[in-house]
Amino acid sequence: MKENVFDVLMYLFENYMDEGTEFQPDQEALTYELTQAGFRRGEIRKAFSWLDGLSFLRENNTDRPRAAGSAAAIRHYTSKEQEKLDEECRGYLHFMEVSGVIDPATREVIIDRLMALESDEIALEQLKWVMLLVLFNQPGQEYAYHMLEDMVFDEMQGHLH
Repeated sequence: MKENVFDVLMYLFENYMDEGTEFQPDQEALTYELTQAGFRRGEIRKAFSWLDGLSFLRENNTDRPRAAGSAAAIRHYTSKEQEKLDEECRGYLHFMEVSGVIDPATREVIIDRLMALESDEIALEQLKWVMLLVLFNQPGQEYAYHMLEDMVFDEMQGHLH
């Protein structure tokens, strides 16, 4: 079974999102559960590290006011970001920002967490799930989270029919 950090994150999100951001499980018990589900310990550790990074960003961004953003502002991607995030992903991030679903500060957290994944390239579906994880963990972003959640799950149902 070739599982990666993203798969571990999705498993955690799908199985524990009802617990809310207050969910603070015992890591040993959670590691045991994840290994029983078929995940390797190395990938589990990396997923915990990824989530720690998200918590760090959340804690360090809560004291800053949300940036309103300017319609004229352009986000320039580094060459590494361009390699990892194709034009479709970058376009989707831009669309979500100009639509008001995410703000520039949240966009930066999303990009940071995407770059922290060990994948060489990020698929659009992975981007959407990372956006959900970030919005779920950002205080004051409940409305944006629910908007994106509805969009993602509506698209998934469309593919199933």
